[in-house]
Amino acid sequence: MHKFLRTIGFSLYQKDRDIEKLLDQFCEDLSGLKRIQIDEESNLCELRKEVAPGMGVAIFGEMDLEGKFQRSYYYPYLNTIDVTSDVPCTIQRHTERETYAGLLDEYKVGISLIFYIDNSFECRERFIDHHSMDTRDACLSGLSVEGKILLPIQKSDKQRENARVAAKDRNTLLEAAKNGDEDAMETLTIEDIDLYSQASRRAMKEDLYSIIDSCFMPCGVECDQYSIIGEILKIDEKKNQITDEEVYDFTLECSDLIFHVAIAKKDLTGVPEVGRRFKGEIWMQGTVNFKEKAE
Repeated sequence: MHKFLRTIGFSLYQKDRDIEKLLDQFCEDLSGLKRIQIDEESNLCELRKEVAPGMGVAIFGEMDLEGKFQRSYYYPYLNTIDVTSDVPCTIQRHTERETYAGLLDEYKVGISLIFYIDNSFECRERFIDHHSMDTRDACLSGLSVEGKILLPIQKSDKQRENARVAAKDRNTLLEAAKNGDEDAMETLTIEDIDLYSQASRRAMKEDLYSIIDSCFMPCGVECDQYSIIGEILKIDEKKNQITDEEVYDFTLECSDLIFHVAIAKKDLTGVPEVGRRFKGEIWMQGTVNFKEKAE
């Protein structure tokens, strides 16, 4: 089974045979099935089954000669229309199957942000029809199987404004350093040394999570999974229509990025409130929006 299936309210489905029955149930109704012909003998089909608003299971496969849908793989998804980043996105196909990964050189997090593209069917269509792959922006979301609620760090309005200005200045320096500016590289190096020294001194007397306001860093061996700490901006509660399990849909601000994270209510430790922080590991996925519409 998919590790993150429990995130959208299917925690009771632990065995493969139970998952197969669930997928069979989804595939009974093929209304909304999308299909593209890859060549004379093969095609690609996508079937989405929503179990709560903006949340569900995407099933991919092929239509055989007898008109029957033969599924190959599936994954849970969480859709959002909130734009996370407007930097250009590089799109690469996965080796094993007809899915795609997106890469954002996002200065705000200081790393190349890699995510699983949710609208891979659209990407494949554009490749086949030779449409432009230039992206306008990306809307990211994460799925988590375990998380905790942390108390917020108390800040004044002036401190928040200073932090925003400092982040903007750092992004400018990072862009300049990427373009070969040696002065910017030197400035960033000095700032990192000062930050490390300051954090080391504070860590001797303070709790770690009072020093780290938010974080966004890769974890594990898969490139699209991250460990995050982010401030909760909005909380939506959703219920799986099949299992009646409740799921939280958090809108988070993390390292100046805004994105959504879903987690089953039973997998969350602590009481979520706007202004508090979420800490957990997520599988990052997202939708890329293209500059030119496919005709």
